[in-house]
Amino acid sequence: MTRKFDLIVVGGGILGTFHAYHALKKNLTVAILEKNSRPQGATVRNFGQVVPSGMDLKWQNFGRESLAIYNELQAQADLTVRRNGSVYIASNDEEQQLIEELYEINKNNEYESILLSKSECINRFDGLRSDYCKGGLFFPQELSVDSAEMIVKLHTLLQEKSGLKIFYNTTAVETYENDTECIAVTADGKEFTASKIIICGGHEFKTLYPAVFNESDLEVTKLQMLQTKPQGIYSLPGNILTGLSIRRYESFQECASYEKIKSLEDPNSFEKKFGVHILFKQALDGSVILGDSHEYADAKDVDDLGFDLNMEIDEFIINEAKKIIDLPTYEIQRRWSGIYSQCKTKDIFEHNPSPNIHIVTGIGGKGMTGSGGFSKFNINTIYA
Repeated sequence: MTRKFDLIVVGGGILGTFHAYHALKKNLTVAILEKNSRPQGATVRNFGQVVPSGMDLKWQNFGRESLAIYNELQAQADLTVRRNGSVYIASNDEEQQLIEELYEINKNNEYESILLSKSECINRFDGLRSDYCKGGLFFPQELSVDSAEMIVKLHTLLQEKSGLKIFYNTTAVETYENDTECIAVTADGKEFTASKIIICGGHEFKTLYPAVFNESDLEVTKLQMLQTKPQGIYSLPGNILTGLSIRRYESFQECASYEKIKSLEDPNSFEKKFGVHILFKQALDGSVILGDSHEYADAKDVDDLGFDLNMEIDEFIINEAKKIIDLPTYEIQRRWSGIYSQCKTKDIFEHNPSPNIHIVTGIGGKGMTGSGGFSKFNINTIYA
């Protein structure tokens, strides 16, 4: 078995996999070391929404690059990628003003968006409540994926078509560099060697370089999500983002009215305390994924977030969702929490323990959208 490569990527989630993908496109030999039988972290515990529209300009550009990459890969194999767009539904005059301002910003950035009237929204999205909707902003290029299925299919595609080697159930417990190469040592004592190592370990900080992470400005976010039972013949196309999303997402912070509107909000509200905003996305089986919430801890205190699900948060999400869309059923078949890391002062965490070992993590909630474009940029930088 070959254990010598041009590049070893530690972590088989979306960020690590896209780093591997872009390295493969440079005709490098690449191996992924994934500690589980398949990715189990933030990559598979999210909505599967690829939404550059929610990001600041830098990451919107990475996200737009990702859209092209997802479409290119979907043309090679069915990765569950659907181009059915995203819509932000405004619930009042303030949110309507923000989507109109973002529409003008998008025009200047040459990113396609379409303002929808209240009646156009209601006609397009079955069950959308008239007493909630004021209007909408639609992004036709944006994508949906079924995350857990997509990452497994992407791994298979890259193994079959590009020669990627993936070692599942393989935990890297040490990485180091000597005068000639980089070495990754696994829990079972095997050694893998490469010219470079990229570590994309998500929020798992306890094994490799714990001191680096404990001293960093990384924080860990716990979110809660729910999934209804299948909705029968009901169809809800695209990614549905609502008023609380408009008030939360980075792209809207570039709007002229944002600061004034935010200053009028109640800082002690339940949605502020638990970082709740309401999103909908229909999965391939017809069920609808709902969420989500945000609770925070410093990276060194990740265990403080616990493993329990706060039922008060779930009940709040369901009750708010019912005010927005009348689904055929709100009977819940599944609930879960996800954890991801992000930086307090930077948009991603990058650190080189040695010249050819690169830690890249803390992408936050931008992973599904931004990883494709960012990884292309980062691989080009590392191999400049």
